Order: sequence, then structure tokens, then C-alpha cells
Amino acid sequence: MFTFLETAALLLGLSALFGWLNHKFLPFPHAVGLLIMSVVSSGVLIAVDRAIPGQHLFEALTAPLGAIDFSRIVMDGMLAFLVFAGALHVNFGRLRDRAWQVGVLAVVGTVLSTAIIGFAVWWLAPLFGWPLTLGWSLVFGALISPTDPVAVLSILRTVALPPSIEVELQGEALFNDGVGIVLVAALTAYAAGQGEQHGGLVGSGVLLVTEAGGGLLLGLVTGLVAYWGMRMIDDYPVEVLISLALVTGTYAIALRIGVSGPLAMAAAGLLIGTRGPRDAMSDRTQTYLFGLWTLIDEILNSVLFLLIGLEVLVISTGSISLGFAAAAIPIVVVARLVAVFCPLVIAPLGVAMSLRNVPFLTWAGVRGGISVALALALPASEAKPLILSATYAVVLFSIVVQGLTLPVVARLTGVAAPDGGKAGGSAPSGARALDAET
Repeated sequence: MFTFLETAALLLGLSALFGWLNHKFLPFPHAVGLLIMSVVSSGVLIAVDRAIPGQHLFEALTAPLGAIDFSRIVMDGMLAFLVFAGALHVNFGRLRDRAWQVGVLAVVGTVLSTAIIGFAVWWLAPLFGWPLTLGWSLVFGALISPTDPVAVLSILRTVALPPSIEVELQGEALFNDGVGIVLVAALTAYAAGQGEQHGGLVGSGVLLVTEAGGGLLLGLVTGLVAYWGMRMIDDYPVEVLISLALVTGTYAIALRIGVSGPLAMAAAGLLIGTRGPRDAMSDRTQTYLFGLWTLIDEILNSVLFLLIGLEVLVISTGSISLGFAAAAIPIVVVARLVAVFCPLVIAPLGVAMSLRNVPFLTWAGVRGGISVALALALPASEAKPLILSATYAVVLFSIVVQGLTLPVVARLTGVAAPDGGKAGGSAPSGARALDAET
């Protein structure tokens, strides 16, 4: 059994190795390159292991990976730092101007996509010899519908976008995972036959509002406390320490009291990233604080995308219908298209979300590690292997195919920023301070 230090050394070592190889020899963006190489490496190890049965040549590698609780690492640890780091660099002014659009995409879009995917999968699964109940089909719809903040924010760095569309995608990714996580919890209870414990549909609605609203309120309260603490002093080591304490403390409280930790992180990150540089941080503090969180974001992103690829080694595929997993991909894409298109038809939301942008917004709905973590965390059932395989197939397609082709789609649809460069303005003044330093 590997110790924690040995496991961390293995993951960081592989991330560094694959990152170096990708930078030196491959044309892929860093995160996508790590995922591709880890998936290919996992596939090669599985193929060699099956070609020489009984030898277990790679047990030294698969054993520690099998001992890693991917779901807990992502949902109870890495997600807190990644969401806060992402929110820290979102332009709050532009997000406030697009609040209605972001809200519709994050809430209405997620719920609508959940229903479409759930009913489509419920109809499709028996055709592949895997009958699913409607409850478990909706669970799959709920866990795969939210766009992943880590994947979206990572991939958006490679695409030149107008600031209005960029901030909508950033805001949607930061907030819709909280909606999706609550939906998964409520629908899993129904699918497992425990729905009455949650008070029916009304109880589930109250649970959604309580967890989401409670998370946002918690993030604002703790963010304000941290902001006032930073404002009262000018000592960058202490202020950086306050930001770390804010993230770990807020997320721990959220888990303890049962509110949405990701939404709490989004609220706290937006508050610190907006108010802090304005009147609570010196230029020197901004340089160190934003520099630290940029590095945390990059390092954890690398480890997360590596882990997603390495999960191939520990996810059993012996009895899984690969046909069903492949069929789930177009279902999810079409559901995303409908979820983006319908709100525009019912209530047009402005130029930045015009019908002309629907193809790009559809293709930019990237899924990632949160969906895999939610699928792994489902209780044991006959439906879990099928849901897990379909989730993994969608996530791989989403990150690799959609992620790599997103710049091309942006150009073909006319969404790309006119100057062809990365759309600016999304970074707060702390990030600009970093640029000034370098």
C-alpha cells in the first residue's frame, strides 16, 4: 500500500513528465495533452496486462490508483481550490451585466438538459440490453448536464472570445455545478427508493433552494470576513494565508452544514477577486496572492486531468455496453443544444446570446471531472456500471474532441474575437499586477 506521500509523488511525477512531453513534442493544450497521454498510457497498460494474463505486471501502479477515492478527492478537496481560483479571475462587472443570461443557462439549462437526457437514455438503454429505470436515467442526466468549471475555464484560455460570451460561459460553469449536484442528490434518493424521505417534489425543490442559497450566502459572509481582514493590514504573507484559510474553512463549513460548497467558493472568489484589488490589497499583495492561486489552479488542473485519464485503469469495463456509452455522446450534445436554444426562443436574452451564437455555446458545454466524481459516488446498483461508462465516454469526448475543436468552431461561427487574440478584460487588477511585474 502506497503512503499519501508516495501517491502524491506518483501523481505529480506523472503530471510533470506528461506535461514536459506534451510541451516538447505534442501540439495539444496542456490539460488536454495530459488527459490524452494518460488515457493512451492506461490503454497500453491494460492491453499488455491482458496479453500476458496472470502476471499482473502493472499492479504496482494500479494498486495505489485503485486506492485513490477519486470522488472524494475531487468533491471534498480539489474542487474547492479550483472553483475559487477560477472565480478569482472572473470579471464581476461583466458577470453582473450578464447575470440574467448566466442564471438561465445555469438553472433552466441544467434542469431542461437533465430531463431531455434522462428520458432519451430511458428509451435507449433497453435497445442495448441494459434496461434502466426512469429514476436512474434522470440521475445520469443530472450528473452529466452541468458544464464543468475546471474544464471550461481551462479550455477557454485557448479561445479568443468577446468578453460578454466569455463571462457567460465562465459564470455558467461556476454556478451550474451546484444546481447539478443538488439534482443528483435528490434524484439518486428517488432512484434508490428513498424519495419519500425527502418530502416529494416540494421537498426536493426546498432542498435545491436551501443548498444553493445557503452556499451562496456562506461564501458571501466568509468572503466579507476575509476581505475586511485583508483591508485592515498590509502584509502579503498574512493576506495570502487568509485566502487559503478562506477556501479551506468555507468549504469545510459547507460540507458540515449541508450547503453547496462549490457555490460558496464561487461567491467568495468573486468577492475577493473584485473588492480585494480595489481597496484591500497593495500591488505587492496582488502579485503574490494572484500568482499563488494561478499556480494552484495550474497544478491541480494538471493532476485532475491526469487522474481522469488514469481512471481507465480502475474502472471495470468487462460487462459494459460500449455501444450505449457511445450513443450517450450525441444525446448529451443534442440536449445541450436544446437547453441553450429554447430559452432564447421563449425569452430572447440579448445580442450576446443571439441565435447566431447557439452552435458555439452548444459546443462549448464541456464536461469534466465533476461528472466522473458524481458517477463514482453513486451507491452500488445494477445501473451504476452503465452510468459510469456513459459518463466517462461523454467526458473524454467533451474534453478531447470539443476542447480541441472549440477554436475552430469559434472561427466558423463568427464568435471569435475580431482581433484574433485572447479576449481581454476578464482578469482582475491582481492579474494585471502580475503582468506588470513580469
